[in-house]
This record gives sequence, structure tokens and C-alpha cells, in this order.
Amino acid sequence: MRYSRPARNVVAFVCLTLATACAPQGVMEQAAMEGGEVPLPVTGRSVVNTEMGIVATNNPLASSVGVQILEQGGNAVDAAIAANSALALMDPTSNGIGGDLFAIIYLAETEEIFGLNASGWSPAALDAQYLKELGHESMPRRGIHSVTVPGVIAGWDAMRERFGNLDFGTILAPAIWYAENGFPIHEVTGRMWAGSVDMHQQHPNSTHTYLVDGERAPKVGEVFKNPDFANTLRRIVADGRDGYYKGPTAEAIIAISDEFDGTMTLDDLAEYDAEWTETISTTYRGWTVHEMPPNGQGIAALMMLDIMENYPLGEYGFHSPEALHVMIESKKLAYADMITYVGDPRFSKVPVAGMLDKERARERAQLIDMNRAMCSVEPSRFVGLDNEDGGDTIYLTTIDKDGNIVSYIQSNYSGFGSGLVPPGTGFMLHNRGALFTLDESHPNVLEGHKRPLNTIIPGLMVNNEGGERIGFGIMGGFNQPQAHAQFIANIVDYGMNIQQAHEAGRFTKGSFDGCDVNMEMMIPEWVRAELTALGHEISVRPPRTGGFGYGQAVMGDGTGVHYGASESRHDGMAMPQAAPVFANR
Repeated sequence: MRYSRPARNVVAFVCLTLATACAPQGVMEQAAMEGGEVPLPVTGRSVVNTEMGIVATNNPLASSVGVQILEQGGNAVDAAIAANSALALMDPTSNGIGGDLFAIIYLAETEEIFGLNASGWSPAALDAQYLKELGHESMPRRGIHSVTVPGVIAGWDAMRERFGNLDFGTILAPAIWYAENGFPIHEVTGRMWAGSVDMHQQHPNSTHTYLVDGERAPKVGEVFKNPDFANTLRRIVADGRDGYYKGPTAEAIIAISDEFDGTMTLDDLAEYDAEWTETISTTYRGWTVHEMPPNGQGIAALMMLDIMENYPLGEYGFHSPEALHVMIESKKLAYADMITYVGDPRFSKVPVAGMLDKERARERAQLIDMNRAMCSVEPSRFVGLDNEDGGDTIYLTTIDKDGNIVSYIQSNYSGFGSGLVPPGTGFMLHNRGALFTLDESHPNVLEGHKRPLNTIIPGLMVNNEGGERIGFGIMGGFNQPQAHAQFIANIVDYGMNIQQAHEAGRFTKGSFDGCDVNMEMMIPEWVRAELTALGHEISVRPPRTGGFGYGQAVMGDGTGVHYGASESRHDGMAMPQAAPVFANR
């Protein structure tokens, strides 16, 4: 028998107030084994609190770089760019200046919200028919034909030009210093780096850039340098976006493309620019949740929430079989629509309004059978994608002393990306184009100067009944919308703080059909057993072993106090800005 709702509220209050275990570990385990209330998570880290700024990334050194920029008079935008430039150097397994970015920017003074789409387009001469003539039956997973124009530097330039306080010379100086002088490798990054040695050994540029003595990945704690990367950043300092999309860096990108008979040209690079756009949003039990519009998959998170809202998850209880069943089934329904309709809206109509219609969500919610899992879910019509995996990405978020927030995500797509390093640049090109399909009836079919369906999504949620504004994100390929929905439910339905909401055990469903679902071991065995009885085919993974994404969050509560969280699945840290240094008087 589960506890009553009032008892749940008491447990939640104690957990949130003390930020400690709700009961001794043995008691918690006994309750879980007996089928009782699942306790709220015991966090491995405390929430960071300050009246100044916070930078939360998956690498402590990158967080410190962002904080350094805040302390030099930069704002949340400047800090986000600086932290990303450091991460591009320090965590090249997951992100880099050969990839894309998306950002949601919240301005505290006016309460305005801006979206930035800096995802790149395919070469003008590359389309589905061209690849079919080369003998491809599906999109190449890696290699030159998986490369789209990297959007990240155009994104940096657009953000800094519109909202930044500092110049590129100041913002990029720390990353340049670390590239020249070196930095020690952190644990999770080191493990992922070690898994890519074979790929790096396939080409001398990659071997030169990312392997020690051309033979191995750097070890955890080993100091690693990348002077070529420092030189590439210096060109951006000197010439802004033109230091990347024109001149020596652009020529190096074309050189590696030509080496492998790619179609990219200097015009493809020079003509590209990032796009400012409005966010899309939905309401969820008194909160407004913002995501980026297509070509991103953030709409799937909103559709999940709209379906979940039809069920009393708070009454069901945290990690209860009923609540998890509803979330898993909502994921299937939302993703079936997302994968069918989402593409580049410049090429095909994406029915955003219909997909976010609350009545449509109620109708979809009625398809959930609380007594049985659905193993086949179809939208009005269904067309699958060629690739369903991938997902090496970083998410970072910043808040400055004035309460401005940047929710920011940047990626190579797969581990290290395409496998191709432009000569002398110190970075690898991403493989985001692998997400196109060659199915010419699908809105996401490969066409020239088209952006593929993109998995990386930043999030922002605003409490309509209070002062809280939360910038959040969780990386991990097609895991991201379902992870967003779980994070939001943890905050809204179960009253968790932002650290608990990240550290709570997760499920992730990698496929778009079937009843398979992966769960972290933190979800109790008796819960998994009840879900199995409903027809869910559960694979259990130990905690902190990957596959469930890594995330950060910052929050302003409207009183001038700011909060930061970085989950313990990665190396990261939410780092507060120090108070100003005052001269002796």
C-alpha cells in the first residue's frame, strides 16, 4: 500500500528543506522492496546558491572560464560563449566548433525570451538523388557526406553582437590559453575519448589532433594541448564570423571535403548565418515550458507534457508504476508524430499548431491503456528515419547577477562527429547530416541548403504563479525530449529542487516503436516488475553508466537569489561567481 498524498507532501518538504535523505538508506530500500512510496532522490551534490551569477557545465574548468568572464563584466551571453569555447577544447568527444548550437535567452528586465537556431545547412549540391547515385541506400553515418555547415561560430557571433558586453578577444582568451598551455583530462570525458582511438587512427589529421604520440587517447589527469585550436580561435578574435566562414579556416574545411570528394564549397560556408526565432511553448500545471521550434525535436517534449497533463502524476507518486507507464506511453505517442512531421520548415510545412493543440493531446492521451503497454504507435501517417542513435552533446546554462539566463546546447552529434579534421584547425567536423533521410516522401529528406532534423534542444520553464525561471537541458540524442519531460515532472509534480530533478533515476526509450525501454537501477525493482507485467520490456542499467544523458540547470526565483545544479552523471559543476574584490580602504 502506498502512502497518502499528505504523507508524500511531508516527505517532499523535508527532502527539499534539508537537502538530505528522507530516511536512512536501509529504510528507503525496505520501503522500495515492499512496494511502498518511492522516496525522492538523495542528491550527491547540493544546489549552488548565490546573489551573483552561476555557470553550469559538464566540466569544472569550463565552468570556471565562464565565471571568469562574469567577473570581468560579462553577462550570461558572454559567459555561455566563453564556457562553450572551453568545452570545445576540453570535451571534444561531445562538442566543438565544427558543430551546431541552439540557445534560448531570457532577459530579466523585460522578461523577453529569444531563440537562436545556429544549426547548419547541407551543401547546395548534396541531395538524396546524388547519394543514391553513389550507391547509398541510407544516409552515411560518418564521413564527408554526413557533414553540414557548422553553425556554432555564426551562433556565437549573433549572440555576442545582439546581447553581449565583451569582445571576442576577452571572451575567447581563456580557451586560447588552455589550448596552448594544456589542461588535465576529466574522468567521463577521458572514458569517452578512449573509445574513439580507432576512428582517429583512420586519418592523419585526426591522429595529429586528438591522439598522444599518434597511438592513444590522453589518460585521465594527463595534460593535453591543442595549439592548432588556439590559432583557429585567434582568427575568430581578429575577424569574427569571417575568421571561420572565410579565409584559412574555411579553406581548410573545403580541403578536407575535396579530399573525400565532398560537395561543400566556400559559398556554402560564406552564405550561411544563424537565425533568430520565437520559441514554441506549452503550459504544464501552472508553468510555461519553452523549446526551440523545428527543425529541432523540442516539440516532442511539449507534446509529451500535453499528454502527461491528462493524468494525475503527482497523485500516482514519484517513480510509481502508474506515473512511469504514462510517461513512457506519452513518449511513444509524441515521438511518433515528431518523427513523421518534423523537418526544416523552410522546405516543408510542419504542423506545429496542430501538434501542440491541447484537444489533440487529450485525444492522444485516451489511447493510453493503463493496463497494457502499447508496442505499436502510429500517427496519422508514419515514415521512419534512417538513423535513430547518436547523441554526443554538451549542455550548459548561465545566469548573471541581473537574472538573465542562457539555456545553451552544442554538439558534434556522434562521438567526435564525422571523423574528419580540417588540416591545421584543431577541431573535427560534426556529422549532423546523418539525421537526414533519403526517403523523398519524408519532410526530412536530404536537399541542398537544408537543415536536418536536429536532436539538440535547450529548455526554459517559467512559473506562471511565482517568480521562478529555470534554464535547463539534458543532452543525449533522441533521449532529450523524454529527459526534459521527466525533469519537468520532477519539478512540477513532485516538488523537487533542480539538483534532485537532475539526479533522479531516468528511463529512456531509444527506439521509435516496440515496448523496449531502458531504466536506471535507481528505479526500484518492484516498480520495474509491475511495469514488466504491463508489457514493458525493460533493460536495467547501473546508475551513472551512460545512455541517459547529462544535464545542468540554473534558476532565478524572482528575489535576486540564483541557484545552479549539475548532475553527477558527468564531470560537471555549477560554479558561482565570486563577490567583487574590494581594495583596502
